[in-house]
Amino acid sequence: MNGKDYYKVLGVSKNASAEEIKKAYRKLAMKHHPDHAKGDPGAEEKFKEISEAYAVLSDPEKRKEYDNFGTEGFRQRYSQEDIFKGSDLEDILRGFGFDFGFMGRGGGQTRRTWTTGGSPFGGAGGVFGGFGGAQQPFPTKGRDVVYEIPLTLKEVATGTQKTLSIPRGTGHEKINVRIPPGMVTGKKIRLAGRGEPSPSGGPNGDLYIRSRVVPDSTFAVEGRDLFVNRSIKLSDALLGTTISVPTLEGKELSLKVPPGTRHQTKLRMAGHGLPDMKGKNKGDLYVRIQVQTPKKLTAEQKKLVEKLKETGL
Repeated sequence: MNGKDYYKVLGVSKNASAEEIKKAYRKLAMKHHPDHAKGDPGAEEKFKEISEAYAVLSDPEKRKEYDNFGTEGFRQRYSQEDIFKGSDLEDILRGFGFDFGFMGRGGGQTRRTWTTGGSPFGGAGGVFGGFGGAQQPFPTKGRDVVYEIPLTLKEVATGTQKTLSIPRGTGHEKINVRIPPGMVTGKKIRLAGRGEPSPSGGPNGDLYIRSRVVPDSTFAVEGRDLFVNRSIKLSDALLGTTISVPTLEGKELSLKVPPGTRHQTKLRMAGHGLPDMKGKNKGDLYVRIQVQTPKKLTAEQKKLVEKLKETGL
């Protein structure tokens, strides 16, 4: 499916509604289901193709990711297991009178089940494990592996190179990998064929590198936005001031604090947050203003505050 246009596979437009997508899939699934199109050597592969397209486009979150990143970028973020997780393919096929594992022909039926963590097409006992009521060997793909790595905010901002030590049997394999900018917590990159080997001569699984941003002493992070605290005096909050704000790149930016700024006000500095993985857009930097309230006043300060009180302030 790499490089395939899921919308073209189902024959729908990019602004198709959920109902239109489901209707298109039902029509194609009935046509290409291997039990229905028996004798067509291309039916099995076509059915895999349309089912994967439907599993993605019928899920609002997956569809949004696919629209944003395209097929290649989407497949870097979602394993085969992730793609089919939560889909209603089983309900649709049963609605046609098909058993989800495909009913066998010629004397009874053979039940097929998902055996690779949620993917209906990956296992020797999966739905394409065999047809005609008898099990036939089908090479399975090896298990996908997810490896989590800690990243600092600076590494997320600029990208980095990492040497990973991946457990392999009784030993470890060292892999050099380029971490692109924008890999905030939970984002993944895919290394095709670097997962576990197949138990039946099929292709290796894939290795997914998933990020986890470690806490930073200066900045907090939410998505691609950064947050930093800055303290100002009470008089500066009332009259306004200009403060210095640090960035991840080690620079200092000037920020005007308007008169009358309240405690915990957030001031936005657009485009100074973390980049996305395409490198095109950046989040924002938010400065939380901490207004310092003195616990004890000098005699002179107290007199001045009393005068201000008399003015109605």
